[in-house]
Amino acid sequence: MLGAAVVMTLGLFAPQSQAFAGAAAGDPAQAAAPGTTASRAIPVPKSPHAISANPRFRLSSQDTDEETGPRPAPATAAAKTSKSGKLLAGAAGDACSDLSGVINNTGTALVTALKTLPQITCTYPLFGLTGQDARNTFREDKMVTVANALRDASAAYNGTNGNQIGQLVLFLRAGYYVQDNNAATVGDYGTALDGAAKGALDAFFAAPRSKDVTDANGAILNEVVTLIDSTQTAGRYASVLKWLLGSYVSSWPGQMNLSMQHVEWVVDNAFAAKDDGRGFRAALKADPTILDTWAGFITRNGASLNRDDVVSNVGRFLGHALDVPELKERLRPLLKDIINRYPNVGPTAPITMNLGWATRQFDRGNCAAYAICDLGDRVLPLVLPTQHVCNDGIKIRAQDMSPDQLATTCTSLINQDAYFHRIIGDKGAIAGDVNTNLEVVAFDDYTQYALYAWAIYNIDVDNGGMYEEGNPAVPGNQARFIAHEASWIRPTFEIWNLNHEYTHYLDGRYNMYGDFEAGMVTPTIWWVEGIAENISYGYKGERNADAIAEAAKNTYKLSDLFDTVYGQEADPEVNSNRVYRWGWLAVRYMLQKHPSDVQAVLGKYRAGDWTGARTLLKQTIGTRYDADFATWLATDCATNDCGTLPDAPAGPSETAPLCTAADTRQFDQNCRRDGLAATTGNYSYHFVYLPAGVKQLTLTATGGTGNADLYYGGATWATTSAYQAKSTNAGNGETLTIDNPPAGWVFFSLAAAQDFSGVSLSTQVK
Repeated sequence: MLGAAVVMTLGLFAPQSQAFAGAAAGDPAQAAAPGTTASRAIPVPKSPHAISANPRFRLSSQDTDEETGPRPAPATAAAKTSKSGKLLAGAAGDACSDLSGVINNTGTALVTALKTLPQITCTYPLFGLTGQDARNTFREDKMVTVANALRDASAAYNGTNGNQIGQLVLFLRAGYYVQDNNAATVGDYGTALDGAAKGALDAFFAAPRSKDVTDANGAILNEVVTLIDSTQTAGRYASVLKWLLGSYVSSWPGQMNLSMQHVEWVVDNAFAAKDDGRGFRAALKADPTILDTWAGFITRNGASLNRDDVVSNVGRFLGHALDVPELKERLRPLLKDIINRYPNVGPTAPITMNLGWATRQFDRGNCAAYAICDLGDRVLPLVLPTQHVCNDGIKIRAQDMSPDQLATTCTSLINQDAYFHRIIGDKGAIAGDVNTNLEVVAFDDYTQYALYAWAIYNIDVDNGGMYEEGNPAVPGNQARFIAHEASWIRPTFEIWNLNHEYTHYLDGRYNMYGDFEAGMVTPTIWWVEGIAENISYGYKGERNADAIAEAAKNTYKLSDLFDTVYGQEADPEVNSNRVYRWGWLAVRYMLQKHPSDVQAVLGKYRAGDWTGARTLLKQTIGTRYDADFATWLATDCATNDCGTLPDAPAGPSETAPLCTAADTRQFDQNCRRDGLAATTGNYSYHFVYLPAGVKQLTLTATGGTGNADLYYGGATWATTSAYQAKSTNAGNGETLTIDNPPAGWVFFSLAAAQDFSGVSLSTQVK
């Protein structure tokens, strides 16, 4: 799970990642969003930029139980090696001595070497030790020695670092950190250290001055609180956490405030520990008044809620106690009060929305107990006020997009439609598919998406967005792409994965029969994600450097990639690599080398013949292309960036002969005209003479850019207000079939819903 307090550009805390995976029966707040039915839900990968761009962004330790190192030392204070080869404690410049005594000594000499360091920051380089130095420094017997020294020193603790107690604490913290990352090198830690560490912490917290509300004590206390997390003893020291929660006020000095901030790490990891390995859940059951103190911590400091605050960050974890069944009854009124006490938008949203999420995650079906069954409806108009229609097929709902950004997004999607059909071909929409309209939802950034999308749209937010097809056979169904802006590249504007997800919409409408679940009865992910990656990169003219780098590794056979499914590999990163990068490679190879096979497989997909498609892939093709795929990876990808996407095999509009009439408006009975164009609101008018007895006239438009809609007027000119039939898809892929048309001149036109050019239009008479 991704940590809920994800701080991004606006500094808002986002709800926990597994916000909601499915609706619970009888809970209105967990029903599908209006206009949706059974979901075809495809998650979007999180952007690595969204994680790394902001230095305050931290993955929750629910993703990893790795202990967190100290705040970075000043850049001028990096560890240095002297001419004699000694490791220098450079965190405080020349004021720090070398650390060779800490690395090489044991027993009393080790403790003396630590206490000789003039200040706490001199220990910072210890967190970076590796190899034999890490082994020499942090093996268990030395950790026990320092833990016992901390126990003894704590008896005389006076609320300051006068006796260098902080250096002992930081040594232990560094040891746990380095061992966690280099266990094979450092060696295991066992019961001896476990007992010594508990003895040291017991002694420190027993010292009366450990509760001094001063910067001097806070400088030590904040590190000791983190040591609770390092030693995985949250349950044992629940009373300490209760004291911190019950005593904290926003006027605490900075170092004491930091102690409160570090409580987040402790409770975050404590709730995430499997089988209550840290004893925290048992401690809460033994003393449930901790919950009242925790709630009071929030309400007492309500005036401090400001998006980026310790109260929201620590307070949100109160909701996780709902995962302890024995605590539900006590928690429900506390959470109801907090969630409804403060607004769900603005500075107080991080606490109210996170706690709201927790009620659904851990107490599903009980939204009424918290008075939040209508939470999504409440926040929708406040969070997503902008509504914009691109054309009949695309509309946008946004949190904050300028008119220029809206127009740019519309143009990108409309033009992509033509590109998609150029690569795939255009055989019309799947029979019975009524997903004629896509809604693009754009939150301002990832944090806003994670904060609100789970409540409004009932989706998991541990991703970079979600495409929901719904049931394309149900009239009124709303296909929807729920996304967020790529805030890390501002001032450049971009909706993260917009073109990838729009390809899913087009693919679902033109290639994949039924809803998403129908297409998952056999492995189709190689195509679903592979074509989305290919169209997205190809349309934007971008080089897929990551996939090209993967090609050099020759990790998978093509026949194995036909078996790709979500969650196939144990490592999520490896699985994502297989799904997206290797999907891109597999589809690109097949489109280049075996386009007829692709069309054959798509023919099965369009008919919902999943078993037939599987037979084509695994038996007819089987392993026949594996050797050539490996050669292609090693040659085309190494020297030509895996080549380019070829156009689809020619369809009727491309194979028909060019029209011969001098009047460019006039068509023969079976011919085509290329390069047609018109500006927004105008027309490209045409007509054809039909003899008596024609059974069927087919008009087909393809290719080009922009958005041209096709209208048929019969014996009169065809316009958007006077017509007998129309085809108004997004882009230029339009087809009309007129049965038993009248004899004589009949008229049709391309109407420019948006400037279009380069369109081909053909007639076919039967």
